[in-house]
Amino acid sequence: MRRKLLLGNWKMNKLASEAKEFAVASRDLAKKAEANNIDLGVAPTYLSLATVKENAAKTMIVAAQNVHFNDHGAFTGEVSIPMLKEFGIDWVLIGHSERRTYDNETNEKCNAKIKALIANNMVPVYCVGETLEQFEANQTKAVVGEQVRVGLKELTAEDVKNLVVAYEPVWSIGTGKNASTEIAEDVCKFIRDVLREMFGDVADEIRVLYGGSVKPENIKAYLSCPDVDGGLVGGASLKIDSYEALLNNIL
Repeated sequence: MRRKLLLGNWKMNKLASEAKEFAVASRDLAKKAEANNIDLGVAPTYLSLATVKENAAKTMIVAAQNVHFNDHGAFTGEVSIPMLKEFGIDWVLIGHSERRTYDNETNEKCNAKIKALIANNMVPVYCVGETLEQFEANQTKAVVGEQVRVGLKELTAEDVKNLVVAYEPVWSIGTGKNASTEIAEDVCKFIRDVLREMFGDVADEIRVLYGGSVKPENIKAYLSCPDVDGGLVGGASLKIDSYEALLNNIL
């Protein structure tokens, strides 16, 4: 039985002082999640990672939103894996659609980052998803399949056993447009089928999340799908009351 995962992506939001306030307020939620066999976490900005890590419950997952694949060097504006590990951060989002769109995050670059994270015993949360144009052209599975196959190439079943994959249709992120539960299940099952082709039975252990305008009122329906193991949530994870409602609605 795959353990459910609720992960909030804060994107470029919250001052460090606001992040600390949220972290302190989330301690009881983390206890509730643990008592119900649910993993709970957030992905703050780099500047708030240490603050959240220090002030949240120890069971709270604190993930970075990105990382470079080199451990040091002349890469202005980048952050390395050793820098994250120094603060106890061992989860990282990779390939979010906003980074693919605005920062030229290619499948190949994602692959390099995922390999580096796995080599350092860290957990990549690999984001995949199609644009509205691709969705309307019935290219969803071709696009997502390519993202999975290239992003995870040259890895072994042992390498990916702790990997998390997040399906986020680009056309539903921050737009208020939701993929139906049928679409979410169909694509998440497809992702698991591709993982099985690549890595065998370990695919049944890999958690596949759905993201894209996930809210307290729809998260239960998404997580009722057999191949949707959790949610990667944007705006609804920014306020402690809606974050609590998200958790309560998947208990």
